[in-house]
Amino acid sequence: MKCQLPLAICAVVTYMVSCVSEPNGMVLIIPEHKLILGRTKENFNSKSDWKKLDVKPFLMSETPITNEQFAKFVKEHKFKTEAEVFKWSFVFESFLTDELLKDIKNSVQGAEWWLPVEGAYWKHPAGPGSSAKPQYPAVHISLNDADAYCQAQGLRLPTEPEWEYAARGGMRDQQYPWGNQHEKNRMNIWQGKFPKKNNGKDGYIGVAPVKAFKAQNPFGMYDMVGNVWEWTSTVYGVDQQTRQPQYTLRGGSYIDSIDGKFNHKADVTTRMGNTADAGSDNISFRCARDATKQEIDSRKVRKQEL
Repeated sequence: MKCQLPLAICAVVTYMVSCVSEPNGMVLIIPEHKLILGRTKENFNSKSDWKKLDVKPFLMSETPITNEQFAKFVKEHKFKTEAEVFKWSFVFESFLTDELLKDIKNSVQGAEWWLPVEGAYWKHPAGPGSSAKPQYPAVHISLNDADAYCQAQGLRLPTEPEWEYAARGGMRDQQYPWGNQHEKNRMNIWQGKFPKKNNGKDGYIGVAPVKAFKAQNPFGMYDMVGNVWEWTSTVYGVDQQTRQPQYTLRGGSYIDSIDGKFNHKADVTTRMGNTADAGSDNISFRCARDATKQEIDSRKVRKQEL
């Protein structure tokens, strides 16, 4: 089924019609109810853990921004990421060669599996000698890098409420984008003894391509939970050491777990904060923008026709 507008792929559900625009892969989302940010069936009665918010109609990328997309932006704008300027970024220890490992003397206290690697950035995600694959998410991306990319496309970073509404797929209080029960092979997370052994039962031991798993919810959104963390424009708090503002990252990544026994619990409420210049091999982003009146009205017309 195709839309009459430049909105080509439609998924019809009882509460909305979601259309993906070609060729830029943006999903139009018109909220049908208030978002209860952070609420699941587990914390339903704990109002301190969630809040009710209005979310205005918006569009958001159906996947994290890929290396292919980011490479075009870099070439067109002669852009250098902050990891390139700093000349290093954090890489998970399992993906480093013995040659690189022998020269690294430092690590993150309390998270010794994160190692600072000279020459690691989006094009060389595991440091010198590694290569970015076109349909994998661009990683080692700071919030400042992500913001520059989105602005160059006439877009912006999503807010945290927009991100969570998109992740929930129009449903309320569920733990995962598809519902309340964990399902195998729906997201890329750590399976095994952390941090030494990821058995890769979902098919991947590190970052996966953006469409390695089927869409996670009725909106047709991919990788909302698992694979890579994603920046939002919402302030998280203040870094206690640097006193710099931290911004909210959502979704978890390939090093997170089902139950939160190590790292973060991978679900639609998973969040953390980091400073705007931070980056690592599990941090990426997607873009968003406000929906236009024409898009909203056209969606309403299409819905009536159905």
